[in-house]
Amino acid sequence: MNDLTDWTPRPLPGQLPLQGRHVLVEPIVDEARFGELWAAFGGADRLWDYLAYGPFLGDHEFERFARQTYLGSDPMFHAIVPTETGSAAGVAALMRLDPANGVAEIGHICLSPALQRTRVATEAFLLLFSRVFDELGYRRLEWKCDNRNAPSRRAAERLGFVFEGIFRQHMVVKHHNRDTAWFSIIDRDWPRVRQGFEQWLSDENFDENGRQRRSLARCR
Repeated sequence: MNDLTDWTPRPLPGQLPLQGRHVLVEPIVDEARFGELWAAFGGADRLWDYLAYGPFLGDHEFERFARQTYLGSDPMFHAIVPTETGSAAGVAALMRLDPANGVAEIGHICLSPALQRTRVATEAFLLLFSRVFDELGYRRLEWKCDNRNAPSRRAAERLGFVFEGIFRQHMVVKHHNRDTAWFSIIDRDWPRVRQGFEQWLSDENFDENGRQRRSLARCR
């Protein structure tokens, strides 16, 4: 929408958890989930390839990092907790929060191997995106990743983000130049993207073995 005559700054995200059918997305406000997260992440060193931190030598090193990183207000980290297990298996953060302009970014995404490419993870993204657009009324949600990170680029496109371009030598990460690929969903995209999520997550979209009948892209 181009007419912003009624625009007012939007609120910051709160700390209420988001409950879906398959997942709880819970703002991290204390250390209660750190042990679960280490159990989910430990030994999967490739998770950290494109993040600015990790891998970690053990639980004490990880928990020290988590205390320094996961408990702030921006980035606001969320634990992704499958309903079936009740144990955190991943994190994602809402960050670079700009309530005056209604812009946020989702980042610091780290999903355990068991969580990747699952209904649980997809529903977690739906819940976080819904918080940004439906609950808070933001105009724009961004996704950024190392341009070499092909899985992250594919994930962004699968989830409905539009590729916007590459910022060359945007950052230095682990002693390497990082070219950053930028993606976004804006408010006028959101109804179509949300409908795609809802159709993909419906029981009718999965066969008796749990295999999808239509891809998320096709559902949009």
